[in-house]
Amino acid sequence: ARLGMVLSEKVNQLMEWASKRSVIRMNGDKFRRLVKAPPRNYSVIVMFTALQPHRQCVVCKQADEEYQILANSWRYSSAFTNKIFFAMVDFDEGSDVFQMLNMNSAPTFINFPAKGKPKRGDTYELQVRGFAAEQLARWVADRTDVNIRVIRPPNYAGPLMLGLLLAVIGGLVYLRGSNLDFLYNKTGWAFAALCFVLAMTSGQMWNHIRGPPYAHKNPHTGQVNYIHGSSQAQFVAETHIVLLFNGGVTLGMVLLHEAATSDMDVGKRKIMCIAGIGLVVLFFSWLLSVFRSKYHGYPYRYVLFASSVMVFLCIVIQLHHHRPF
Repeated sequence: ARLGMVLSEKVNQLMEWASKRSVIRMNGDKFRRLVKAPPRNYSVIVMFTALQPHRQCVVCKQADEEYQILANSWRYSSAFTNKIFFAMVDFDEGSDVFQMLNMNSAPTFINFPAKGKPKRGDTYELQVRGFAAEQLARWVADRTDVNIRVIRPPNYAGPLMLGLLLAVIGGLVYLRGSNLDFLYNKTGWAFAALCFVLAMTSGQMWNHIRGPPYAHKNPHTGQVNYIHGSSQAQFVAETHIVLLFNGGVTLGMVLLHEAATSDMDVGKRKIMCIAGIGLVVLFFSWLLSVFRSKYHGYPYRYVLFASSVMVFLCIVIQLHHHRPF
């Protein structure tokens, strides 16, 4: 009877807090009493984070926004029950909890099940799955059998950008209604298509689906990693770097093509050739280094350099003898 009374008090306390705030903020005492100590017939999803400005944890703030969306979606759902609660422990408010759990990184999401201790799968794989609310909801459903339909606040950025684009296009058509030759400009369409291809091949769609962090800062050393060390995940900054490298390789190939086909004098063509081959070698070597850092044990390193030198020598010989390509 005593245990039943204690359990009822704990549930009532959590329900009262949840009615005021979807994510319950906990310190060490609340965590030990309501999450760690039995009895408990409810699951608690806890985000361990460091949101204070002096911690400079950008990822923590981004993850907190998605976590709030998930918790609000559950709190205001018609299926809301006392089967699961969402809580948060900030390092500056519960450093003893971090020490108790031997936790040295943030943000971290852990499910404390209704029965027993957390298992391996109860720790969310943030680096692999990202912190998008939808990904968190799938993990919660897998660990607790509670399905949460994520409802995001309305975002008007997309419609505004589309409206602006249509306004610009409409304005150009109106101002140049008598001359629409620009719509048949092959260079313009080729550039637009190239930008789209570079954006897609760099991993932008993966970012949109998974919602990974922009980068990762080690809380102990302060070192910021922009390239994820696993082939199964990536950072947003990593896609920007890959986009830049792919753009550099593309520019080098365009210069090589122009050097081989243009009617300019041989001197300028040689300069374009050297610049093009330099860009290809430099940026592709950097791409290869990123690839090697993610796919450990990748054996190839100098194949591109050797082939690039051969292409370069062939082009120089052709230019020297004034032969068409």
